Amino acid sequence: MTTTGEVLRLERLCVEYDGDHVLEDVDLTITAGEFVAVLGPNGSGKTTMVRAALGLQQFDHGRVFLFGSPLQRFRDWRRVALVPQRLPGASSIPVSVWESVLSGLISPRRRWRPFTREEKAAATQALHDVGLWDRRHDRLDALSGGQQRRALVARALALSPDLLVMDEPTAGVDAEHVARLTDVLSGLSAGGTTIIVITHELTGIAHLVTRAIVLDPLARTSVAFDGPPPLPSSITDGVHHHDGPDEHAPSAIGLEP
Repeated sequence: MTTTGEVLRLERLCVEYDGDHVLEDVDLTITAGEFVAVLGPNGSGKTTMVRAALGLQQFDHGRVFLFGSPLQRFRDWRRVALVPQRLPGASSIPVSVWESVLSGLISPRRRWRPFTREEKAAATQALHDVGLWDRRHDRLDALSGGQQRRALVARALALSPDLLVMDEPTAGVDAEHVARLTDVLSGLSAGGTTIIVITHELTGIAHLVTRAIVLDPLARTSVAFDGPPPLPSSITDGVHHHDGPDEHAPSAIGLEP
């Protein structure tokens, strides 16, 4: 599906935890085909912002629109795919890599139907794209952390989404497979997929990024910069360092299909 126009809009979005303002007055509109990098220091609310935008995190004030629909009325979740920071409980999930990728294609209305030839082909291609085809029969919990992350990427790619959201997709992934993923993202972007990547640096994807959004936890409003790269030198010191998972946001395995 080719998407045009507005994909995601946040209006005066605010999120609080125990009285602390994690996000304050976030106003953003992301349109079809943009490749957006969300950056900022640890605790700036990068993951929280994206989770709130996708209905995975409650927000205190503001409004969210997906593909022109208010978040509370949006139902076409097959258009959206999320690659979270990590897969909770991955060590105890008795499924194969192949099954985990196909699971992203299950929806409540079609839960018991067999997978179509096209869906299996999409899953096959996705596993080739991330370099895990030869591990498809292995249990997910037998993979390394970086390989599990690549399996999550494949799960998202198999959906062929209009909006792909990735939270630190290259953490723990070796240079060869980072380059492979970059090639895949380049092709998706060229095909019109809207991509949002939460990251701590632009290394490896800078040539793909059309827009950088930098969050600052100390500013009056959370968005300190919103525009095309390169970033102003005045804010790069607070961005280009590795930060761990958002300390405020609980983890999630993905979206409700």
